[in-house]
Amino acid sequence: MTLNHQLVKEKKSKLNFPSDLFINGNYHKSISEKSFDNISPIDGKIINQISFAQQPDIDKAVSSGRKAFEKGHWSNMPPGQRKKILLKFAQLIERDRLELSLLDTIDMGKTINDTYNADLPTSIDNIEWYAEIIDKLFDDISPSSKEYMGLITKEPIGVVAAIVPWNYPLWMAIWKIAPALITGNSVILKPAEQSPMSAIKIGALLAEAGLPDGVMSVLPGDGPITGKQLCLHNDIDCVAFTGSGEVGKLVLQYSGQSNMKRVQLECGGKSPNIIFADCEDLDTAAEASAYAIFGNQGEVCSAGSRLIIQKEIERDFISRVTKISKKMQPGDPFDPESFAGAIVNNEQLEKINKYVNIGKEEGASVVVGGNITMQDTGGSYFEPTIFTNVNNKMRVAQEEIFGPVLTTLTFSTFEEAISIANDSQYGLAAGVWTKDINKAIKASRQIRAGTVYINNYEEGMDSTIPLGGYKQSGIGRDSGYQALDNYLQVKSTWAKIS
Repeated sequence: MTLNHQLVKEKKSKLNFPSDLFINGNYHKSISEKSFDNISPIDGKIINQISFAQQPDIDKAVSSGRKAFEKGHWSNMPPGQRKKILLKFAQLIERDRLELSLLDTIDMGKTINDTYNADLPTSIDNIEWYAEIIDKLFDDISPSSKEYMGLITKEPIGVVAAIVPWNYPLWMAIWKIAPALITGNSVILKPAEQSPMSAIKIGALLAEAGLPDGVMSVLPGDGPITGKQLCLHNDIDCVAFTGSGEVGKLVLQYSGQSNMKRVQLECGGKSPNIIFADCEDLDTAAEASAYAIFGNQGEVCSAGSRLIIQKEIERDFISRVTKISKKMQPGDPFDPESFAGAIVNNEQLEKINKYVNIGKEEGASVVVGGNITMQDTGGSYFEPTIFTNVNNKMRVAQEEIFGPVLTTLTFSTFEEAISIANDSQYGLAAGVWTKDINKAIKASRQIRAGTVYINNYEEGMDSTIPLGGYKQSGIGRDSGYQALDNYLQVKSTWAKIS
């Protein structure tokens, strides 16, 4: 289906807005009857009231998940049968693709072009990829003596709590639940309170696909109450979290305070994007560098937010990126032609604005942007912004802003570029642009980051590639075969042969 503005408007006018908890195969209000306002950043208006999961709701969901796991209707189901159900789930998401895309656009302000043409296809691909590999994985036999047999097998870990962020509401949820479900676990999904609707919707889609009751729950709520109680629950075996480093550290603490549940974290970044003077195509590099920070309103954990340019091309390259940025202004999120949409809420908008002012106070110069815009809409919008005269000790170069704000730095030598790139508490991603493949590989080996892009930035990534970070960017990996390890236990069986 090709999107146009009229089609989007017509579908939007017929939408139902999901609002309830999904537990044991059915939708429910919170036992406490508590709810919270769901506000769209597009125009600042209340969309609906979302049921707010409290401790009794969490206990009910965990109990349902544990019973389902122990009964084995899903956990002991042959992998080939689990595969069929997940593939059916992918088909249902494709069927409801525009509806789900609109729910994410309305919730967090990103453009319908991004949700429909990027987030949803990627989510579907991720489900299908995990479904297709599950019946092609084999356990191991150790190379022991003939008197013994050592079996090394993998089993589902149990009940998994998946706590996901608002910047890619459905996509990030699928990154957690697809590998967790396909390996036989029960899953409790807590979407971000800013973007709960698509997550609530997929509870019914999984049930329609044939997932047994109790295996999947969806509990909207906030971090300090719902998220914390999930992390402290003694009958949850694993928490898979994507979000800020500050909250990620709390998740680790909660694990230690409770049952030492396994923790998988993906926690933000301040990623370097290095442009060497011998880059073969500066126009392509400039386009990719602009998209790396201004795409999705800059609300991307792996955004290329530190542009590190070799001094001899500094002025020319910044000029190219600046020119491109002017074509990346925010617009109506429901217009398929808009490049960018709204910032997720006023709190995040004010945080971005605060950091721009901090950068100015630190001595950095704004060469483009730097302002809140589209205020007449009632929504939350910010211009693409570029700082020059930045040094790597400034707060705007070290702290994650999570918005369309680019800091530019310079270097003279290869060693200096690597030093600047690694001078960060984060290590999620990095980019390297050079025509010298030896230099590129050497840089990739020396940069402390989970993913290094060579002559591209986040271009053409698919479900085969694991994503995660070094240092304070996290523990474990999403996507790829490696993500399965988050949700599996390794068992060794040592048998004596008489």
